[in-house]
Amino acid sequence: MCIVLHSRCRLGIYNTGIERSEDMRNVCVAATQMSCTGNRLENLDKAEAMVRKAAGMGAQVILIQELFETLYFCQKENPNYYLEATSVTENLAVIRFKALAKELGVILPVSFYEKANNVFYNSVAMIDHLGNVMGVYRKTHIPDGPGYEEKYYFSPGDTGFKVWDTKYGKIGVGICWDQWFPESARCMALMGAELILYPTAIGSEPEYANIDSKAHWQCCMLGHAASNLVPVIASNRIGAETIEDSQITFYGSSFIAGPTGVLLQEADRTSETVLVETFDLDALAFQRAEWGVFRDRRPVHYGAILTLDGKR
Repeated sequence: MCIVLHSRCRLGIYNTGIERSEDMRNVCVAATQMSCTGNRLENLDKAEAMVRKAAGMGAQVILIQELFETLYFCQKENPNYYLEATSVTENLAVIRFKALAKELGVILPVSFYEKANNVFYNSVAMIDHLGNVMGVYRKTHIPDGPGYEEKYYFSPGDTGFKVWDTKYGKIGVGICWDQWFPESARCMALMGAELILYPTAIGSEPEYANIDSKAHWQCCMLGHAASNLVPVIASNRIGAETIEDSQITFYGSSFIAGPTGVLLQEADRTSETVLVETFDLDALAFQRAEWGVFRDRRPVHYGAILTLDGKR
């Protein structure tokens, strides 16, 4: 079910004396989550079914999880997986979802393993409602740890953060590890993002069975939503995946957060799910202006954030 989130001004709590249009710029967003196998065609078929279900529920912007074409191969370092990478023009998911986006009239950020000449990236192609690739974002922050050996496979992104002006609003997209960095969300908000999306692949720690990062993971992104007054949508995978002698159980828990950091929709840890929520982007823009957090920023005093150790 799509739920309309109104700002306080729309509820009539504030009488500003300014006449405002009652027209609403509503957008319905969806977060999906699913399990993946080693069969690319099966994964693409399942992802397409999820997108069609979301569109049938009214969604206009639909998020699919990170690297959904394959198993999460980054668990282990194996040079054979370099062969999975393709250019944006040759990638099967991008080609297929361009046609699907055009058919359904929806926005689809598509995560894929990108090869650009001799360099490899963890990337998202932003596909508009006409089936065109508006551009590519390459993951800025690349993790490196047991079970998440991404530095072996991906170079740090060189695109900078991206915000696309789509038919259904200005959309920023980060990728997984990007979501742990408040700088990522703030940059996208400063660039005008009205929605921030994070395709994700996160779950258990293969070498530390007692660690469960689910609550921490969500709290970070809820904070991004609250501090920027921008809805945040995260799509994670589910299921246990084994690569050689390593196994990760992905904990799902995909969610949609409102602009005050409230968890509006949340999936469980094991079910293939589509979540939808509707936002009035004009009302949210008014709410951001009324709170004044962007008006009162003091960038001249933020020099420490441009350093690694806080020293200038």
